[in-house]
Amino acid sequence: MRTNTKISILILLILTIIGCQNSVKKVPMLIKKDFGKWEKENDSLGVELGHAGFDNWIDLLNRTGSIACNDSIPKITLKTDNQIKTVYFRNPCWENFACILIKEKNTIKIHNDSIGKYHEDLYPLDSLTSILRRDIKNNGKNPMLSDSPEKLLIYISYDKNGFENLPNTLNKLTQSYELITNKTDINIWLDEKLDTPPPPPPPKELGEI
Repeated sequence: MRTNTKISILILLILTIIGCQNSVKKVPMLIKKDFGKWEKENDSLGVELGHAGFDNWIDLLNRTGSIACNDSIPKITLKTDNQIKTVYFRNPCWENFACILIKEKNTIKIHNDSIGKYHEDLYPLDSLTSILRRDIKNNGKNPMLSDSPEKLLIYISYDKNGFENLPNTLNKLTQSYELITNKTDINIWLDEKLDTPPPPPPPKELGEI
């Protein structure tokens, strides 16, 4: 009788332990990735933009420039269930430069939800991976595309208001870049979209003056 009682207690104890193990929630391991950060840069140089706290795109750009001019690097941190992704922006401090010469062919511009090269029509954001791959894999073969992956610069801009989709765009952009290159050294600038002025009218003939 005593033996049966011990066996019953032992079985009950085992079932209790199994039940406790099953009830413990498994905490997913968070993967941390940095995009646009140079190898030797210190994490302390990064300053969070806090993009959700800005009323319009121009204010966000002004804050980006202010961070760059204080010898820091503007960044945005994106969080999902299993990943923390930090995107660093390479915007220069314009107070230190009169201008920076960048070849148009070495740029890809994302405005709102459209992608464009200087010589082409706009593409939807769903075309991002194919557009990126075309420039990254070009290596100077097509003179209208990027000279090399290291020279490729991606501009992101929005209208004055309505940049709520910025985190989604950054997520897609970094995912596509890593998929193509297996690297995280992407070069992104936050930019102001400037409308191209119309061409000047043709000169008048002497008889029209």
